[in-house]
Amino acid sequence: MDQDDILAIFFQECDEGLAVAESGLAALAGGAADAEGLNAVFRAVHSIKGGAGAFGFDALVRYAHLFETVLDHLRAGRLAHDLEVVRLLQRSRDVLDDHVHAAQNGGAAPDDSGVVAELSQLAADPGAAPTVAASAEAPAAAEPDADEFGFMPVTVDLDSFNAPAETPWLVRFRPLAGAMAHGNDPLLLLRELERMGALEIRLDETALADLAVLDPCEPGLAWEIEMPGDTDEQAILDVFDFVIDDCELSVARKAENAAVLDLPADLADTPAPADQPAAESRAAAAAAAAAPPAGERPSIRVDLDRVDQLVNLVGELVITQSMMAQRVKDLNLDLSEELDDLSHLTREMQDAVMAMRAQPVRTAFARVPRLLRDLELETGKSVRLDVSGETTEVDKTVVDRIGEPLVHLIRNAVDHGLEAPADRVAAGKPEQGVIRLAAEHRSGRIVITVADDGRGIDRARVRAKAVERGILAPDATPSDEEIDNLIFAPGFSTAERVSNISGRGVGLDVVRRNVASFGGRVTLASTPGQGSVFSLTLPLTLAVLDGMVVRSGGDTYVIPLANIVECIRPAPGQIRAVGSRPDVLELRGMHLPIVDLGAVLRGENGDEGSETAFVIVDCEHLGRAALRVDSIDDQRQVVIKSLEANFRAVAGLAGATTLGDGKVALILDPESLIAMARTPAAALSLAA
Repeated sequence: MDQDDILAIFFQECDEGLAVAESGLAALAGGAADAEGLNAVFRAVHSIKGGAGAFGFDALVRYAHLFETVLDHLRAGRLAHDLEVVRLLQRSRDVLDDHVHAAQNGGAAPDDSGVVAELSQLAADPGAAPTVAASAEAPAAAEPDADEFGFMPVTVDLDSFNAPAETPWLVRFRPLAGAMAHGNDPLLLLRELERMGALEIRLDETALADLAVLDPCEPGLAWEIEMPGDTDEQAILDVFDFVIDDCELSVARKAENAAVLDLPADLADTPAPADQPAAESRAAAAAAAAAPPAGERPSIRVDLDRVDQLVNLVGELVITQSMMAQRVKDLNLDLSEELDDLSHLTREMQDAVMAMRAQPVRTAFARVPRLLRDLELETGKSVRLDVSGETTEVDKTVVDRIGEPLVHLIRNAVDHGLEAPADRVAAGKPEQGVIRLAAEHRSGRIVITVADDGRGIDRARVRAKAVERGILAPDATPSDEEIDNLIFAPGFSTAERVSNISGRGVGLDVVRRNVASFGGRVTLASTPGQGSVFSLTLPLTLAVLDGMVVRSGGDTYVIPLANIVECIRPAPGQIRAVGSRPDVLELRGMHLPIVDLGAVLRGENGDEGSETAFVIVDCEHLGRAALRVDSIDDQRQVVIKSLEANFRAVAGLAGATTLGDGKVALILDPESLIAMARTPAAALSLAA
C-alpha cells in the first residue's frame, strides 16, 4: 500500500467522522443530547486532527484542535448546551468539512476567520455554565468507549480547575508492548516535554526484566514528569496524540490526583498477580486493549471497483446458470435436483454480494442539514428538518446518485414551498416551517419522500406561466395532476427573479431526468395551503432482479416480480367493454383496466385467442391493472442492463437483459406502461 492509498483511506475516515459529527450535533440541536453522543463528536474531530497531523495538513490540524477544545469544554460541563453554542458548533463542523475538502483537493484553506474568532472566545473563556455534575436536569455522563484508533476521551474532574495555578502537573507515562515497533520513540516525547519546561523527569525501571530473559521488543521502563502548573493541559496531551493507543498515560495535578486521563481497567496502574510476570501482564493488557469491544463486528475496507467486479461476475454467473438450465431442458436431461442446488447457491451468492454494496441512505441524507442552514441564512426563513428511515439500505450506486436530486428538491421546498415567517403566522401556521425527509422500502423498491408544510402549488400561476412559455395551449383544460407536473418541464420556473437558489428553471427537470436515468421515477402530490410531497421511487439495486418472462407479439419481456400480484387466464365474460373506453377485466368484484402490451409498445393489438393471459400488476401511484400478454413463459432472476447507457431511455422500459437462450429481453416498467395507456400527459409525468 503506497502513500496515496493511505491518504485515500484517511479521507474516507474523515467523511465518516464528519457524518458522525453531523448527526451528533443535530441530535444536540434537537434536544436529544447525551454524553456518548457528544463523546462521539469529540472522538470524530480528534481522529481527523490526528490523521491530518500525520500528513502535514497544518491548517486542518490547527482548526480541528480549536474545535476539539471547545467540544471538550462542552462535554466536561464548562460550557452550557444552549442553542447558540450548538449552532456555532454546527457551523464549525461545516468549516471543518471545508478544511478536509481543501486538503483533499490541494486547494487553499477556507476562510475560517469568523468561526475561529467565536471558537477562540469560547475556548479561552467558556463562562460560568453549570457543570454536568451540578445540574439536576443533566444526565449522568456515561463512561465513553475508545474510538476506532483506541483514543480515549479526557474525563475531567471540574474541581481540578479550581486548583492553584502553581500546583504542578504530574504526568505518568509507560509505553506498551509494540510501541517501538510502531515507531514511537519515548525519548522524542520526553524531549518535547522538556522543551515545554518540564521541572523534573524521573525514570521508573522496576518493571525491567532481568538481562537473561529481557525481550528488547518489550518496553520495561516508565517515567514520571512534573510540568509547571500554568502549562496548558491540552498541550501536554497533544504531545502524546499519536502514541496514546500504545501507552499508559495519566495527567493529574500533583497534589490532587484529578484531571486523570481515563484508561481501560486492564491498563490501570494495578500490580500484576504474584504468579504472573509483569511483562506477561502488560502483554495481556495490550492485547485486551487492541481487541474490538464486545458486540462490535470486525470489518475491512475494500475498494469499490473490486466489489463492482464481483457484482458483474455474479451477474454473468446468473446468466450462465440460466443458459445451462435452458440447455438441460432442451436435451431432456433429468438434472432437476442439481439445477435446483445450483440455483439456490447462485441466489445466496447474489444476495451476499448485493448486501456488500448495500448502504443506508443516511449517507445521502447527511448533506441536507448543512444545506438547510445555508438556505435559512439566504432566505430568512426558519426551517425544522424531520428525518426518518435513514437506516433504510439500498445499493451504493443508488445512494451516490440521489444526492443531486435531493439537493434540488430541498432547495425548491425552502424557496418555493415554505412561506416567509410573517406569511405563515398570518395563515395560522407556526413561524417555523417543516421539511420531512423519509425513506422506506415499498413493493420491492425504495421510496424517498421530501415533504413540506408550505403553501402548496399555485396552480393558476403555474398554468399562466406554462401558457406564457408556450408549454400549454391557452384553451387547454388540464387536470390538477397535469398542471402540477408542468413544473418538471425543462426551463420552467415561477420565480419572479433569478437568485443563487432558484429562478433559472434548471432544477426539477434535472431531478426527473437524473432519477429516470437509473430506473426511478418522481411523482408529486400537492394541496394548496398545506404543502407538497415529492416522492422518488427508486430500484433497490441496479444489478439483478426477479422477474416473470412473458411474450407479446413475438417479443419477449420481463415484468419485475415485485409488481406482480397474480397471473390468470380469463374465463368467458370476464372481459367487459365500457362504452368507448378501453375494456376492463372483472376480477372478484374489481374492474381492472386492461393494458395491451402490443398496443402500447408497438401500436398493434396482441393475440386475443385462447393463449391470451393477464398479469395483474400493482403500482405505487396508479394502482392495479391487467397487462395483456400472449403467453407466460417462466419466472427467473435476470441481470439488468441499462438501456440509456447502451442505447437511449425508452418510455415504458426499465432496462434489458440476456436470457438463457442468448436472446435479449426488455424489462418493463409497469407504472410507466399504465400511464402511457391512460393519457400521453400522464405518461409524460411519469416516464421522463
